[in-house]
Amino acid sequence: MTRKVTTLVYALRDSQVLMMYRRKQPNLGQWIAPGGKVELHESPVECAVRELAEETGLLATGRPELRLIVTETSPLPDWQWLMFIYLVREFQGALNTDCVEGDLAWVAVDQVLGLPIPQADAIFYPYVVDGSPGPVSMKFEYDADLRLKDWRIE
Repeated sequence: MTRKVTTLVYALRDSQVLMMYRRKQPNLGQWIAPGGKVELHESPVECAVRELAEETGLLATGRPELRLIVTETSPLPDWQWLMFIYLVREFQGALNTDCVEGDLAWVAVDQVLGLPIPQADAIFYPYVVDGSPGPVSMKFEYDADLRLKDWRIE
C-alpha cells in the first residue's frame, strides 16, 4: 500500500469560501476545496500554494494557515491518504473560469455543509473555518465500499 500525501486549500473571502464541484474522481459530483498531491520536491505548504494557483488562478499573498492534518485509511490499497488542510485569507488574482478539475464557485461559509460534500469533509470543514487554534489531527476509517466506519480527533 502507498499513502497519497495531498493538500486541500480553503480560500476565504469575506464570508465566502472557494469550492470546486469535481468533474472527475476522486469525489466526482461533489464539492471540495481545491488541492492536490504533494510532489517529491515540495513541502505540503508549497503544494497548497501551487495547487491554489494552478486550479484557481489565485496566488496566496499571506501565509497559508495549517488547520488540519487528516489521515484516511481503508482496506483498499489505493485509498490511503494523508492530507494537510490549509486556510488562505490573503490572495490576489483573477479566478480561473476553465479549471480542468471542476467548476469553481464562491459559497457562503454557512452553506457549505448543505452541499454534496465527502463524508469526512462534512466532519472536518467546521474546524477549518471556526477560527480556533490549529492544527487539529483527525483520522477517518472507511470500509471496502468507502463508507465511513469511524473517525476521531487524535
